Amino acid sequence: MDAVDFQIVHELQSDGRLSNQDLADRIRLSPSPCLRRVRRLEESGLIGGYTATVDQVAFGLPITVFVRIRLERHTAEAVNVFEQHVGLIDHIQDCYLMAGSSDYLLRVVIESLEAYEALVRTRIHAIPGIASIESSFAFGSVKQSRVYPRPGAPSKRGIGAR
Repeated sequence: MDAVDFQIVHELQSDGRLSNQDLADRIRLSPSPCLRRVRRLEESGLIGGYTATVDQVAFGLPITVFVRIRLERHTAEAVNVFEQHVGLIDHIQDCYLMAGSSDYLLRVVIESLEAYEALVRTRIHAIPGIASIESSFAFGSVKQSRVYPRPGAPSKRGIGAR
């Protein structure tokens, strides 16, 4: 990837509905080469698709829960069973394999505390091999971004930095 490809990816992450003409204008490239580059990024798998960003609260899922899971055993079979079950639960939006005291970190979105309790009791507790479940409820969001920083680029200076 060169600098133009990074610009294309950045612009499409910010607004996936840009027309090719608008994208070409933003990155200062003519439309034909711009489209060829976008197609190449899609074909390589770097751009895996396009999606709409939906307001979670307006959609009816106002509660975000971060769930730390620790497994009883770390055999290939136990891990596979857990990961297959997680893949079938729609309310689990993200599942990360972790280093440290927890084996997995899940991000769950849900409509109510009662619905979360039911999810834990009927779906998560039903997954074999779980040793512990620890839930933390988010009461606000400070930052959410779907636009990746450019690899190797320095971070912007923090508050009060000189």
